[in-house]
Amino acid sequence: MAPPLTRVLHALDRFHAAHPWDHNAHFHPWVLRQLPGRTGSALDVGCGSGDLARLLATRADRVHGVDADPAITARARELTPAAAPVTYSVADAPGGLPDESYDVITCVAVLHHLPFTEALEAFRDRLAPGGRLVIVGVCRERTPGDHLLGVASVPLNIVMALLKNRGRPAPRPVSMTARTSPRT
Repeated sequence: MAPPLTRVLHALDRFHAAHPWDHNAHFHPWVLRQLPGRTGSALDVGCGSGDLARLLATRADRVHGVDADPAITARARELTPAAAPVTYSVADAPGGLPDESYDVITCVAVLHHLPFTEALEAFRDRLAPGGRLVIVGVCRERTPGDHLLGVASVPLNIVMALLKNRGRPAPRPVSMTARTSPRT
């Protein structure tokens, strides 16, 4: 018989497979509101399955997503229409970021996994003059209180998955034609 923690983790995996919800996606509309109406190029650091990269493509002429996980990057490629101006690469940030200039750089819930100073310097070096750096940060768990908050977030994520999916077995797909008009 599996230890209790293992059983709980497997149960959570099964629940999230049936009711997926990406808490990072909650911030995507906010990220888009921080951007100009149109932009030339965008870099999404820690792009995961490419949801934000595809949304950025509704506002940017070209988008590049970078993630360290080859499997999730392959999934991003599968989910992105061939005609979309989006490319992906597998690389560790900050050292493996493309050596190009971007009008927009986004980084959602990734910075706490990176060496802070080096990451910000890499973003600065790749940001075009007048460009926008949009970061949604999460702090690194260091103290017992931090870890306790992390455990407390587990049931909250379950509730949000149920609420956001409204009983559906999967979240709504991210559309390339989503309404993402900026606030003026």
